[in-house]
Amino acid sequence: MEMPEPNRAILAKRDHVLARLQAVLPSEALITDETECRAYECDALTAYRCIPMAVTLPSTTEEVAAILRVCHDEGVPVVPRGSGTSLAGGALPSADSIILGVARLRDVLEVNTPDRFIRVQTGITNLAVTKEVEGNGFFYAPDPSSQLACAIAGNIAMNSGGAHCLKYGVTTNNLLGVTMVLMDGTVVEIGGPYMDAGGLDLLGVICGSEGQLGVVTEATLRILRQPEGARPVLMGFDSNEVAGECVSDIIKAGILPVAIEFMDRPCIRACEDFAKAGYPDCEALLIVEVEGAEAEIDEQLALIKQIALRHNPVELRESASPEESARIWLGRKSAFGAMGQINDYMCLDGTIPVSSLPFVLRRIGEMSREYGLDVANVFHAGDGNMHPLILFDANKPGDLERCEAFGADILKLCVEVGGCLTGEHGVGIEKRDLMSVQYTTADMEAQMRIKDVFDPKWLLNPAKVFPLKASAARRAA
Repeated sequence: MEMPEPNRAILAKRDHVLARLQAVLPSEALITDETECRAYECDALTAYRCIPMAVTLPSTTEEVAAILRVCHDEGVPVVPRGSGTSLAGGALPSADSIILGVARLRDVLEVNTPDRFIRVQTGITNLAVTKEVEGNGFFYAPDPSSQLACAIAGNIAMNSGGAHCLKYGVTTNNLLGVTMVLMDGTVVEIGGPYMDAGGLDLLGVICGSEGQLGVVTEATLRILRQPEGARPVLMGFDSNEVAGECVSDIIKAGILPVAIEFMDRPCIRACEDFAKAGYPDCEALLIVEVEGAEAEIDEQLALIKQIALRHNPVELRESASPEESARIWLGRKSAFGAMGQINDYMCLDGTIPVSSLPFVLRRIGEMSREYGLDVANVFHAGDGNMHPLILFDANKPGDLERCEAFGADILKLCVEVGGCLTGEHGVGIEKRDLMSVQYTTADMEAQMRIKDVFDPKWLLNPAKVFPLKASAARRAA
């Protein structure tokens, strides 16, 4: 995953640029010391690191605009950063860039339960949004596994989802409006506290744009009434393929659980050791949760269990209490951290048609043997959003490169069966050079023309999303 060489002309005027930033920011909002900047050298794709030229931590939209105006005038690249939880290298800096972190933009600006929205600054964490409204009987639906740490800014940038996106959709289905600062410092308001704005769907363009178009400082989010109740059921199977067939049959039956989560044996073991959730000893595990009134839950689970029994589960167990349900979900939500305790890994994010799950899981197993690298699978099975964790040894020469090649083949497979390169992690640098697998040259040209409009100098989040040759040519034009 190559990064372009830093622009020497920008590095040569570093002191001048920093002096200009110091003039428009409070002293605590600018970090220039190399040791302190090292904390921002990577995001959750830790295999790649680069210390930025400086880090800015604004507290207001006006400060964000001031930073961008200086960098626009000086031709300095800017890398927007939420909480740094991106698994695709979406916030990886370059040596000639300025990090613009939104971590201090975390105020709640308005809560409107009658009209079902909340307006926040985008440095607030995903979970904090629900915490803000749950006392009134509401919640914010998107729930990435990193929701305790990830920022709304990053959720918008990558169009993040989570375990409950099967029923409630991902960020784009729950985003009503934004305040965004363009690269030249212009502040724009798009959408608002209602479902559909008139004119072009610019909100749809911004959500999932990975910091390529502007820096979102405020967001209006849809909040929903909490359901009367919810209950998960655990289903253990003898193989990944059989578990995949069960998922496909549940969806084909027209049942809409709030979540269908998948874990295979390596992940089950790691999560059980961490959370003591009572997971069964099996090759593949499904966590299927339904919600509603008690009678509705009972009816849905009865249908789901009928389907599961056709696949000869080794265990089929409903949660018997809210405490047990919490442990079940703690295990699933802790999967990435639990796996990180036992091995280096790279987490992928391909999405496939649900009917293709058995075939794709089988092929991943075959490719695992071909590459000589183990894979742990944990993902949102209900909507086919896969997260294979390829295990490798970061200290073993050649292992990272072999891992990347394996990952590329898995993502190509996802596209071949009718899926796509990413469901919620984004393209970043990880999938940048695979874009041509899914998109034609004309497709990418159309996407790059949109960036031309919002960021004509191509200074925002450089070397992400688009193949390097294409983006380099755009910057030089």
